[in-house]
Amino acid sequence: MKIEILFPEVCNLYGDLQNIEYLKRSLKGADIIETSLKEEPYFATHDDFALCYMGTMTEKSQELVLEALKPYKGRLEALINDGKLFLITGNALEIFGEYIECDNGSKIPCLGIFKTHAVRRMLSRYNSLYVGKFIDEERQADIDIVGFKSQFTHSYGEFDGLFHTVRGDGLSPLTKEEGIRKNNFFGTYIIGPLLILNPLFTKYLMNLMGSSEKTVAYEEAAMDVFTHRLEEFMQPTRGLTY
Repeated sequence: MKIEILFPEVCNLYGDLQNIEYLKRSLKGADIIETSLKEEPYFATHDDFALCYMGTMTEKSQELVLEALKPYKGRLEALINDGKLFLITGNALEIFGEYIECDNGSKIPCLGIFKTHAVRRMLSRYNSLYVGKFIDEERQADIDIVGFKSQFTHSYGEFDGLFHTVRGDGLSPLTKEEGIRKNNFFGTYIIGPLLILNPLFTKYLMNLMGSSEKTVAYEEAAMDVFTHRLEEFMQPTRGLTY
C-alpha cells in the first residue's frame, strides 16, 4: 500500500507529518513515498497510490509548492474526479483554490481546482479549538471530529464542506461548513495532527484506502484521549478561541 507525502521538507508545520506516522503504525507494510519540491510527484505517472497527503506550510512555502504543482493541475483534477484519496491539512488546502489575497490587496494565483479563495491577514491570527461532524450518508458514517486551528487566513467561495461545525468556525466565520470535499478529496484547516486526534476518522480513511486492518495503532489509548477531549471541548464554559 503506497502513501505519498508531498514536499515534507516544507509542509510540516504543527507536526502534521505525524498524521502519516500514525497511519504507518496502523497499516502493516505501508510504503511511504516522500516527494521533494525538486522531484516529479509519484501521482503524476502512477495510479496505484492509496493516499496522497500534504500538510501545513509557511506563506512563502505556499508559493514554492504552487510552482511545483502547477504542471500537474490537469492530472490532479483527473485523479480527484476519479475518486483517488487525498488528505490535505492546514493552509495546504488553499493551494487548490483560485487565489490567495494578501494584506496589500495583491493576489497569488493558485491551481483553481475549486471555486474558493483565501484572504490572508498576517496581523490577525485565528487560533481556536474545533468540534464538528463528519457525515457520509453513502457509507453510513457519522463521526465526531475534534481538532485545532491556527491560521492567518479564511477561505470563501463555492464548495462542499468536509465537516459540519458544532463548535467553532467553518472554512470562514460566515459558514458552518469546514473544509472542502469532492469525492475522496478531503481538505481541512484542522491541524493537530488530525488523524492522531480522531481515531474513528482514521479508521474511516483506512477503509477507503482498502486496508483490512480493523484497529488503529494504540486504539484503546487513542479512543480514551479522543473521548476526553470531545467532552472537554463540548463543555459550555470551555472557551474556543485563544
